[in-house]
Amino acid sequence: MTRPNTPRICFIGFGEAGQALASGLRDAGVSALSAWDILFPVPAGEALRAAADRIGVRRGASAGDAVKDADLIVAAVTAASSLEAAQAAKPFLRRDQYYLDINSVSPARKQLTGKLIDEAARYVDMAVMAPVHPARHRTPSLLAGPHAASVEPILRDLGMKTTVAGREIGAAAAIKMVRSVMVKGMEALTYECFVAAARAGVTDAVIGSLTKSFPGFDWPQAIAYNLERMASHGIRRAAEMEEVADTLRELGVEPLMATATVARQRRMGELGKEENVRGALKRDYTTVLDAVSAAARDAN
Repeated sequence: MTRPNTPRICFIGFGEAGQALASGLRDAGVSALSAWDILFPVPAGEALRAAADRIGVRRGASAGDAVKDADLIVAAVTAASSLEAAQAAKPFLRRDQYYLDINSVSPARKQLTGKLIDEAARYVDMAVMAPVHPARHRTPSLLAGPHAASVEPILRDLGMKTTVAGREIGAAAAIKMVRSVMVKGMEALTYECFVAAARAGVTDAVIGSLTKSFPGFDWPQAIAYNLERMASHGIRRAAEMEEVADTLRELGVEPLMATATVARQRRMGELGKEENVRGALKRDYTTVLDAVSAAARDAN
């Protein structure tokens, strides 16, 4: 069902996050959706083009073509490309548009991007605070910057679960980046702890001991979930953790654990390309552990 008076929304970058948000908004009644991704014109972009067609998103011929009629522009590219994407879009922006930067980058990068976009459009630092599936556009997110309060009612009217984190650009990013030290770090620790436990033949004993220390925590579920997240998204999450490390440096904290997490996430992302690992990810935690452990041995 199409909702009346809904904003026109453009996505710059149409990977997992852009597709999830677009499909949720489409189902919520937003009819005017467009997108641009640098892979659209090349053979490697076939899956992205198919996703846009399936969801009902107009594929722009360029960044300028995609943004020209939009009210809201959602920047959802890789962490390394966030500033480049903003530079490509800037010549085509209007001052009445909102530029929602959901990229997982440091507060300083958000502030730099905000300065770049300043006067061209209304920049908003937006941090998506959980995996985009299954909630899609309803995934909780934080907003920050001088335009956060004015865009929030628009987003909430679309069913999005947003909270204003502050008036300063970077406030939302800071919360997400610092939180990621724990979230993605725990994923990395899960690999090292439980692959080692599996090889030593003490997985059940380690789970039993940890359950006594952390009663109520579902370790088998956490093992399977954390390894799946790294296998499926480790390369992207490694890039995000590099931004986390930059955030810690900006705060005067030496990122010893964060930089180690970068390496573990990246290596696990590479293992996730292996067919045996891919086939095991949706199964029980012992099957996942065995597949990951075997793939890691083969890679050494």
